[in-house]
Amino acid sequence: MMKKVTTKTLLEMKRNGEKITMLTAYDYTSALIVDSAGVDIILVGDSLGMVMLGYDSTIPVTMEEMVHHTRAVVRARKRAMVIFDMPFLSYQTGKRDAILNAGRALKETGCDAVKIEGGKEQEDTIKALVDAGIPVCGHIGLQPQSVNVYGGYVLRGKGEEREKLIEDAKAVERAGAFAVVLEKVPSDLAKEITESLSIPTIGIGAGKYCDGQVLVFHDMIGMFDKFKPKFVKRYAEVGKEIRSAVESYVKEVKNGVFPGEEHSY
Repeated sequence: MMKKVTTKTLLEMKRNGEKITMLTAYDYTSALIVDSAGVDIILVGDSLGMVMLGYDSTIPVTMEEMVHHTRAVVRARKRAMVIFDMPFLSYQTGKRDAILNAGRALKETGCDAVKIEGGKEQEDTIKALVDAGIPVCGHIGLQPQSVNVYGGYVLRGKGEEREKLIEDAKAVERAGAFAVVLEKVPSDLAKEITESLSIPTIGIGAGKYCDGQVLVFHDMIGMFDKFKPKFVKRYAEVGKEIRSAVESYVKEVKNGVFPGEEHSY
């Protein structure tokens, strides 16, 4: 039986210099593929709002939607750690709400940990969650739930923001998080943060010096093409293949080719 990835596993990987792999998954079938391929962490990201539900941002995503999708992912995994991405306003309204919602995530889905956005301003909340027995992955740099404050999906950590981001990372570690996602920050800053922390950093648009990397599953296989950030690498063009297959099916049914004798009883 495969040994499950835990928070201890990730800390050991950082100490040993072994890179950590994280991908999103939002349903049973995708999670089966991701888990069996050897990914260390499956993030049930609130990005499902855009790639699965058709929202324009992550803001509308609810706890109910996150619980529904995470349950499906947990049913599929055998080895990977599963992290539940806490949606907008499920933790920003105070420590009590954060504990109740994060506790619900663990109890109702069987996930292993939660992820929340925010640095120093969320230090007390992260500590409260950890003190309540809930493992937390932090998320600093570009925070998609705050995109309306930033005025877009802009690079974070330039100029005067640099020192703030370093302090954010230290605050997340100090609060007891087991890892932190660094999103869309300069590579040299991500390197400095990674070297200064004892917990792993997981980069997305943060260069090669992080302890691990994360991408959205639908982005890296070419299933979602509404936009393509610079940091995304396409490892396949599955969307085009599926479209071609569907077009062939439509054509064959229209022309009476399918079903053939071999598909009939």
